[in-house]
Amino acid sequence: MTKKVLLFAFLILGFSAIAQKAQKIGYIDMEYILENIPEYKEAQSKLNSKALTWQQNIEKQQKEIEALKSELNIEKALMTKELILDKEEDIQIKTLELKKLQDSYFGVEGDLFLLRQQLVQPIQDLVYNAIQDIAVKRKYDFVLDKSTDLIMLYTNKQYDISELVIKSISREQKLDAAKEKKKGNNSNIVNTEGDNQETKEVEKKLTDREAKKAELQKKIEEKRALQLKKREDLKKAIEAKRLKRIKEIEDAKKAKETKQE
Repeated sequence: MTKKVLLFAFLILGFSAIAQKAQKIGYIDMEYILENIPEYKEAQSKLNSKALTWQQNIEKQQKEIEALKSELNIEKALMTKELILDKEEDIQIKTLELKKLQDSYFGVEGDLFLLRQQLVQPIQDLVYNAIQDIAVKRKYDFVLDKSTDLIMLYTNKQYDISELVIKSISREQKLDAAKEKKKGNNSNIVNTEGDNQETKEVEKKLTDREAKKAELQKKIEEKRALQLKKREDLKKAIEAKRLKRIKEIEDAKKAKETKQE
């Protein structure tokens, strides 16, 4: 809200200066521009696909935790204090790991952030460069974005430069493609070396993170297997003790009956 007030105040001050100097203001629709860039759609599709996969992983672990809690509630009355503590520890560990997994996927500088930097940021930079180039050439004093929170009560279509931005980007892409074709594959490799290196670095970060997650998951499973074995051994020991006690009672009963006879 504060940003809107400041922005309106800035615009009012700007318009009040029209009497002194004729100012030229244009606007764009960023959402419309991005929707008309095929590379952006493709990048967004990849992002959504990855985000969906990661969300499914999170939901899977959430269901596992809920199943453990439900199992504990059902069996709690029949379990020893040691078994209850073991199961509660399992739940705490899995809950903590779920939080770490959520942060690694969707947190600040998480996998989604890195992937967006790799796929979307170059396209956004391309758009901003085209806007700046058009604004300088056509001598616009301000270029506003109507797709933001800024409330534009009235817009004159003749000041909408969205189509100019799309055409500028398309023209630049065609020129770049023509230059690359002319220079040949070798030159193209040199020109894209920096981008490829950056892409490889991002991919390496993602791969390293996935490897760490897999290693951590393996340790969790190993610990859980150990706890399950410990729990089963304890159950067997309790059951053996119970059977022994039953046998002792039956033997004592038989001995008493024999003595009475």
